[in-house]
Amino acid sequence: MNQRTGAGSVLAGRYRLGEPIGSGGMGKVWRAHDELLHRIVAVKELTAGLYVAEADRAVLVERTRKEARAAARIQHPAVVTVHDVLEHDDRPWIVMEYIDGPSLADAVKETGHIDPREAARIGLHVLGALRAAHAVGVLHRDVKPGNVLLAKDGRVLLTDFGIAAIEGDSSITRTGELVGSIDYLAPERVTGGAPDPASDLWALGATLYTAVENRSPFRRTSPLSSLAAVVNDELPPPRQAGALGPVITALLCKDPAQRPNAAEAERMLLEAMEGRAPKAAHAYVPTQRITADQVPAGAPGGTARLPEQHQFVRTDARPPAGPLRRAVLVAVVAALLGGGIAFGILRYADGGGTDDPSGKPTASGSGKTAQAGETLPAGWVRVDDPEGFSLAVPKGWKRQTDGDQIDYTPDNGRHRIRISRDATPDFENPYMHLLDVEKTVRTRLPKYHRETLHANTFRGQTQAGIWEFTWTEKKDSPGPKRAIDQMYVAPDGTEYAIYMSSPVKDWDTTRQQFDTVLRTWKTT
Repeated sequence: MNQRTGAGSVLAGRYRLGEPIGSGGMGKVWRAHDELLHRIVAVKELTAGLYVAEADRAVLVERTRKEARAAARIQHPAVVTVHDVLEHDDRPWIVMEYIDGPSLADAVKETGHIDPREAARIGLHVLGALRAAHAVGVLHRDVKPGNVLLAKDGRVLLTDFGIAAIEGDSSITRTGELVGSIDYLAPERVTGGAPDPASDLWALGATLYTAVENRSPFRRTSPLSSLAAVVNDELPPPRQAGALGPVITALLCKDPAQRPNAAEAERMLLEAMEGRAPKAAHAYVPTQRITADQVPAGAPGGTARLPEQHQFVRTDARPPAGPLRRAVLVAVVAALLGGGIAFGILRYADGGGTDDPSGKPTASGSGKTAQAGETLPAGWVRVDDPEGFSLAVPKGWKRQTDGDQIDYTPDNGRHRIRISRDATPDFENPYMHLLDVEKTVRTRLPKYHRETLHANTFRGQTQAGIWEFTWTEKKDSPGPKRAIDQMYVAPDGTEYAIYMSSPVKDWDTTRQQFDTVLRTWKTT
């Protein structure tokens, strides 16, 4: 094998190599001249081919062809064009569009950090490339600062689809092989899940974090500890991100079902680029760390999951035993963001229920301050409801009933927590139930607008769905209202809906309160 190919060498009779302009673990990129078309090109040499066995070299060649196929399927100005693929000196080479400018990684090293508004602009271009890729069945799987190129003319381009997953192609990844840059792998990929568009959006969030903070959010002292941090550790709050901070937090939600989709992320990035804090990102603000005593009853493995930011927190002090796969595949209890409208939904906009005549505990006087070892926010009490569930509510909120629904409210329903349950649910899953309810609500609530409605995971139960929406109330408390509804099926088959609503002007407070309700929710 000839290993002396270098500057001045001519590949395929037309590409004369100039100087190296970049390198990484898998290859080296050369500036080259296409002597047939008289243009400057970039040529990527897969140097790993020099050191692998014959069988592995065949895999490397196939990956190179796959990269070219992936790039060829995407027609977007923010994707680097691949011109040619060839073999030379028993290893593959890729001829690409030459971009005159540094990578985002190099720009961060040179300047210390990227201005948040500029980072948002960069993010928009990368997001556009990803949306175009996903639309034709291509997942990038290795979005990182080194693969984002910043042309001197202002263009931003995404490159290196070398480990892309292409819909319809057979996999060339070995069983158990984890591909991608460790710092930018989404948690679901680390724990063995299949990559999907949400995984690329996580990597975009980590890339933007690195751009503004000059450090990867989950890099630790070793590859293993970094992977464990991706799954288990809270996101270090971005300190220099400005209006981009909430967008980064949203993209780095641990649960892929709770990340904004590409269209939502685009709207957020546009606002951040204009220097405005994205309103839609309020739903992803971090919540407080919880302690071991706050893990819901029955949670295996001593692991809790926070709502909103979906941060995994190990609640024991012992280091994880065994290999990484055991360390990160801890049992997860997901107290995800939610809402709870489904049962008797059309009554929630009425004037509220009636004070509970049964003399059973209410939050206004006979609630518990907390369970043993539990830490509740100031001004909150825990209530053991006689209907078989327990939750924390603000002091002064009284129990009311509205048919078969239980409310806790300080003002006869203007602000409300509503709990509904059904021991024999009629629908295949809560998501389908919510969709069915929305059909009715859409025609009956003035100025109804869906904020989100999709399946999710709640308390480890995949039979769950979330719905958030706004409308304009016309009756007892007229004005814009907003609500959020988390529905899920408990292990015993009972379907629960946990719902909260308030005037729009109070929504920031209500949304934080809802996090606490979800975090403290228990069935007894």
